[in-house]
Amino acid sequence: MCFFVVLLSYFIGSISFGYLIARSIKKVDIRKLGSGNPGATNIQRVLGLRYAVIVLLLDVLKGLVVVILAFSFLAETWVILLACLAVIAGHNWPIFFAFKGGRGVATTLGVFLGLAPLPTVVVFIIAAAVIAVTRYVSLGSITGAVSIPVYMLALKYPFEYLVFGFIVSIFIIWRHFPNIKRLIQGRELKLGEKVNIS
Repeated sequence: MCFFVVLLSYFIGSISFGYLIARSIKKVDIRKLGSGNPGATNIQRVLGLRYAVIVLLLDVLKGLVVVILAFSFLAETWVILLACLAVIAGHNWPIFFAFKGGRGVATTLGVFLGLAPLPTVVVFIIAAAVIAVTRYVSLGSITGAVSIPVYMLALKYPFEYLVFGFIVSIFIIWRHFPNIKRLIQGRELKLGEKVNIS
C-alpha cells in the first residue's frame, strides 16, 4: 500500500494543468514560451490572469489531495511525507511531459496547507507582500521557501516535518536557479508582463 500511494502521488503531481490548458486554449507548448515554466506565472504572461488563477488552484489542489490521500491510507509519518515529496517531484519532473515541469511552488503550497496550515498562511502572506512590492513572483516564492521551515521550527513542529520543510525549501530554491540568475542580471520578467505568442 505504501509504495502504491507514493507512486500514485507522483502520477498525480505529473498532471501538468498549465501545459494542458495552454495546449487546449492556444494550441501552444507553454514550455517553449516565456520562462518555459508551465506554472501559473508563465500562464498569466501567455494566456492571461483568468487561466493563471485556474492553473494555480489546480496545482495547489494536487498537493492538498495527496495530503488527504496519504493521511487516509498511510500510518507512518515518514511515508506520508514521502508521498508529499512525490507529488512535488511529479510536478517538477512529470513523467507524462518528458520530465519537464514547473518550479513546484503551487503544489508545495497545497501540501503545506494540509500538513501545516498556520505557518503556511503566514508564509503565504509574507511571499504575497514581497510579490506586491517587487512584482517578482520568483522572489516571493524563494522568500516563502526559505521562511516555511523557519516558522515550522518556531512553532515546534515534529522533527520529521522540519526535515521535510528544509528538503522542500532546498528543492524550490534549486528549481529557481534560472530565475535567480535572471534577477541578478535584471532580466527577470515582472508580474503582469506579457509574452507575445502571435
